[in-house]
Amino acid sequence: MKNNHKVLMLMVCTFFFCSIMPTFSKQNTFTTIAQNQFIQYSDTLVSAAGTFEAGFFNFGDPQRQYFGIWYKSISPRAIVWVANRNTPVQNSTGLLKLNDQGSLVILDGPKGVVWSSNLSRIVVKRAVVQLLDSGNLIVKDANSSVKNKDFVWESFDYPGNTFLAGMKLKSNLVTGPYRYIRSWKSPDDPSDGEFSYQIDTRGFPQLVTAKGGSLLYRSGSWNGFLFTGISWPMHRIYNLFFVFDDKEVSYRYETLNRSIISRTVLDPYGTSQRFIWSDESQVWKATVTRPVDQCDDYALCGINSNCNINDIQMCECLDGFTPKFQAKWDSSDWSGGCVRRTKLNCLNGDGFLKYTNMKLPDTSSSWFNRSLSLDECKTVCLKNCSCVAYANLDIRNGGSGCLLWFHSIVDMRKHLDRGQDIYIRLAFSELDHTKNKMNLGTKLAAIFLGVMAFIIGLTVLLLVTSTFRKKLGCIKKLIPWNHKKEKKEDDFPTVFDFSTIINVTDNFSYQNKLGEGGFGPVYKGVLADGQEIAVKRLAETSGQGTKEFKNEVKLMATLQHRNLVKLLGCSIHQDEKLLIYEFMPNRSLDYFIFDTSRSKLLDWRKRLEIIDGIARGLLYLHQDSTLRIIHRDLKTSNILLDIDMIPKISDFGLARSFMGDHAEANTNRVMGTYGYMPPEYAVHGYFSTKSDVFSFGVVVLEIISGRKNRGFCDPQHHLNLLGHAWRLWIEERPEELMADTLYDEAISSEILRFIHVGLLCVQRKPENRPNMSSVIFMLKGEKLLPKPCEPGFYDGRDYTNSTGSTSKGCSINEASISLLEAR
Repeated sequence: MKNNHKVLMLMVCTFFFCSIMPTFSKQNTFTTIAQNQFIQYSDTLVSAAGTFEAGFFNFGDPQRQYFGIWYKSISPRAIVWVANRNTPVQNSTGLLKLNDQGSLVILDGPKGVVWSSNLSRIVVKRAVVQLLDSGNLIVKDANSSVKNKDFVWESFDYPGNTFLAGMKLKSNLVTGPYRYIRSWKSPDDPSDGEFSYQIDTRGFPQLVTAKGGSLLYRSGSWNGFLFTGISWPMHRIYNLFFVFDDKEVSYRYETLNRSIISRTVLDPYGTSQRFIWSDESQVWKATVTRPVDQCDDYALCGINSNCNINDIQMCECLDGFTPKFQAKWDSSDWSGGCVRRTKLNCLNGDGFLKYTNMKLPDTSSSWFNRSLSLDECKTVCLKNCSCVAYANLDIRNGGSGCLLWFHSIVDMRKHLDRGQDIYIRLAFSELDHTKNKMNLGTKLAAIFLGVMAFIIGLTVLLLVTSTFRKKLGCIKKLIPWNHKKEKKEDDFPTVFDFSTIINVTDNFSYQNKLGEGGFGPVYKGVLADGQEIAVKRLAETSGQGTKEFKNEVKLMATLQHRNLVKLLGCSIHQDEKLLIYEFMPNRSLDYFIFDTSRSKLLDWRKRLEIIDGIARGLLYLHQDSTLRIIHRDLKTSNILLDIDMIPKISDFGLARSFMGDHAEANTNRVMGTYGYMPPEYAVHGYFSTKSDVFSFGVVVLEIISGRKNRGFCDPQHHLNLLGHAWRLWIEERPEELMADTLYDEAISSEILRFIHVGLLCVQRKPENRPNMSSVIFMLKGEKLLPKPCEPGFYDGRDYTNSTGSTSKGCSINEASISLLEAR
């Protein structure tokens, strides 16, 4: 009996030990797998140079095992391909095997084969499995060369949610198989999701993202260099290849520098991002994000219209067209599109109006010819009464080929950089009307310039008022010229000469680099008068751009508060965009609180003062500034500390301002940092002042605990920081959340009150969170604290989930899916 008892105890201990082992433990490492060899739960297959690794993994639930591929040396692990994405193995007994016929199969114990590569031909010679340094898992004849690419089977032919360099999106026009990127169902469920990233082969092929059979947004048709909706700076990093012949339509990319690690991911919410790995900062940086803005939404403005994100009203009817439903159009419901003011007269002839710098409209119903010139294209269009527009098929070497649209055009927009010319068909009377309109526009422009000259003269007289100087300074920085540095005023942001910034930062030397964020790197400089400055430089690979730059300048020029970082000025020179701030010698808050040694420099009194300062800065933004401002990216790394450790909120590139009592909105482009976003914003794009309150609550709990919400995992209960704090609260043990810093009983009650306020701020529903005015009173103990409810993202997993269901696993298994993270 004793022996049986020992065996039973050993089994129980073994089960418990195994259940808490890291998800990616290893036993054997292979470089190739021969026929009838296998890889089991803890084995891995590694590429020759050690770039990629393949094996079984899970997302915290050992009952759902997948065989996948990830980058071997990058943490957290980014899964780039999953074999059995729809049929997980139920436990750790799964095997990957190369059978006698040369097919890869995954076996799940008594269930047998749950996934197979399903080869259509039998391999005569010996077959082996190999993982290439491109991330391609291949089956080939043992005697054949990888260089010849004579593969029996390859994973690149069956992509998942990730598009890697060298992989092809393709359609075989002869045999029919089509390859495309398919999103995961959720960040921890790689089964087939709703969204696809593919080449639409109807009409002239174009790159699109779809939800089921409905287009969400288009990257556009191929123009010889790239797809018409893609930004030209792509050519600085990638070589793009498009093949369209009688047999195949395909698209692939390669990095110009082979040392660059790049991947494109279609997330579970339909957003696609192209990432580059930064060895310096050890993060994935988004170089391209789709959709870029609201104008990327398919057919946002209806038919026969143009979308321009820089206009006050984004949607406008093309010249010669009027809104089909004027009342709806005036209320920003553009779905009805536009109709012709004058019908075409095919017999008496029509003409064309040229639009420049455009993303070409939907080509799914277009006609094309590679040999016609642009003039011949115009003639062909005029002969067909249904033809409404034409353009060059290829813009290289002055342009060639012909692309025609019929009946109506859909989903055209002003391009973000270069774009392409397109010619829209109009009746001759409308062309005359347009010319007259343009002449009138010229006259109005002259009148406008005269008025502006008067205003500028008047402006000189009004410069004595500091408020007007402040606003003028803001406007000046949005004009792309350079001035020598003007005399510094307390509230007059300066336009710095670019050469000055070059000198004071020692040409942006590495020694002067302070760090790097989503906007780009930050450098220290010292002006001639001895003033220290911090210079943010917009990076070419940044997911942000002119819009965020202008946004930060406009907002920061009008904000003055001791808990907001002060914008001193900016500089614009060609493609260079710089923001110049007051220098913060103690760097950012996360530099202290998440470091074992530096965190000891922040005693509890200082931590509570920092929290109070952040709260007062937010209250100013939400209530006391001229405009009501929602920051949208509040986090510890965006809290800077001055010489006296006074906190100052920074980084307003994603902030949104509102007039009057408005304080909420929706967006299709969710930007910010996961771990700090509230559920309603991360999932639905809805944001309000309560979004900042949620982020503030996360920051409070991070300051109190000294732990990051994103990345922390309670190993016993598999909870993130918010879930861990909530569990300690309901178990009446909140003091266990406190960081390992000495405190006395006199301040302990204050710390507990701050934890209480933090939990109130991170409640799942926005209406349950206090506003910042109430938060200030709560922190001071001047307001009765209500009982908190369960926080958002309580399940502990490192992704968006508004349901609050408890996770069975822990997120520190390092299997990750990169969602849109702008910072």
